[in-house]
Amino acid sequence: MIINIHCAKCIGIDAVPVTVEVDLASGIGIHLVGLADAAVKESLLRTITALQSMGFRIPGKKIVINLAPADMHKKGSGYDVPIAIGIIAASGQMKLPLMDKFIIMGELGLDGSIRDVQGALPIAELACKEGLRGCILPTKSSFEAIEYGDIEIYGADVLEDVLRILSGNGPCNDLLASERIRGRKKENPAHKPENADFMDFSEIIGQREAKRGIEIAAAGGHNVMLIGPPGSGKSSLAKAMAGILPPMTPAESLQTSKIYSVAGKGKPAEGLMKQRPFRSPHYSVSAAAMIGGGSDNIMPGEISLAHNGILFLDEFCEAPKKVLEALRAPMEDRKVTISRLKAKIEYPADFTFVAAANPCPCGYYGEEDRCTCTPSRRLAYMSKLSGPIMDRIDIQLWMHPVNPKKLVERRPEESSAEIALRVLKAREIQKERFSGENGIFCNAGMSSRMLDKYCPLDSGCKRLMEKLIGHMGLSARACSRIIKLGRTIADLEGSTNINEEHLGEAAGYRFLDKAGIGM
Repeated sequence: MIINIHCAKCIGIDAVPVTVEVDLASGIGIHLVGLADAAVKESLLRTITALQSMGFRIPGKKIVINLAPADMHKKGSGYDVPIAIGIIAASGQMKLPLMDKFIIMGELGLDGSIRDVQGALPIAELACKEGLRGCILPTKSSFEAIEYGDIEIYGADVLEDVLRILSGNGPCNDLLASERIRGRKKENPAHKPENADFMDFSEIIGQREAKRGIEIAAAGGHNVMLIGPPGSGKSSLAKAMAGILPPMTPAESLQTSKIYSVAGKGKPAEGLMKQRPFRSPHYSVSAAAMIGGGSDNIMPGEISLAHNGILFLDEFCEAPKKVLEALRAPMEDRKVTISRLKAKIEYPADFTFVAAANPCPCGYYGEEDRCTCTPSRRLAYMSKLSGPIMDRIDIQLWMHPVNPKKLVERRPEESSAEIALRVLKAREIQKERFSGENGIFCNAGMSSRMLDKYCPLDSGCKRLMEKLIGHMGLSARACSRIIKLGRTIADLEGSTNINEEHLGEAAGYRFLDKAGIGM
């Protein structure tokens, strides 16, 4: 009798069905087929040892294990538990009537313990789409999926837990992930907020204009470039920006959580992510780490881990030019497609890009006579700010050192909570505006087609835009980004229409288009 067990494989942020088929026939030996990688092939020895340590016998027959579909590569150790279940059921050592009702995944230890697997959330989503009763996953992995749908999510610590669930001999409510995590929270009620390390705007002295630019960027999801000397507060403002972003919508939360689940970077004890991610890779990051990649298993990079949140790159001009130029397409398309010889994966990458840079190698160009750089060194340094990259950055802010008097007086500044309320109000306006658009949550995500519909300009605004294009030499992309930025400024003021003042302020944030990269 052939035994079938439902499994899954993650491709991008979605899971696809995989079936583990086990058959016993005359002969001897164990044969694993179905394009399995080394980790899957090694599972046979792990599985046999685990079954023997638990008192199960290995049938003295030919055991054929097929991972279907056979033309799709299978990677990882998550097929250990399904293979073990298949051998037990095929040899008639236990009756498991509920075996075809669940997707089962997990890595086996030699003592029968079950270790975590990646991609629990997409697997739960697949179980729901396939009309199955639920999933049986390692305990920690199961916590990632407790908030998904109405299916049953079980967490198993050892193989005996899986057998108890599949036998259907009695209630197994104690193994439900929702019950298990509730018990853990009672044991450890203390919880550190995700944004506990973010700075508050009240802690940043001065920089009123820069704070205004950051608020606009947060309200509309616009990209920002901060240029200034060391100690002017560039990194502090970038980190404080994370504290004024609104909570993610359910759709955003699910999609971001799936990325972290596939990457194995989720926070299982918290279920779906609620706070927007803040990723801050070092400027020496490789192109593969930034964009995503891998030879066998294509994993999401920093730009996808920052999906629906912030990607902050400090010391922008020190980063490899190859990495910086690789950001062009994701910043425009809000997704990244990673192609390899045998695979092609698409990951979402809808992030707000925040970059910080010094104006020259010594860091003090524009601050009286403190700069010691030659014009040629300064030009070579700032050449990293290529036209195509700067064309995609909506807000360009030049920051100066804070007045010493303000630093000493330290007068109370506006808090992040106050700014966050204005940002949330603007985001609510945008949420209602784009309710009929699929995958659009903020003004920065508008396509060119949407500008005429959501950003109509009166005759005065059109004349102003003509003057700005001629005076600043704006590209078509920069022109549309100014209009989107003007829409966000109007939303912050509660204005239904975009007026000339909104467009004038938006254009003022693109000083590098007018001044030139060499300054």
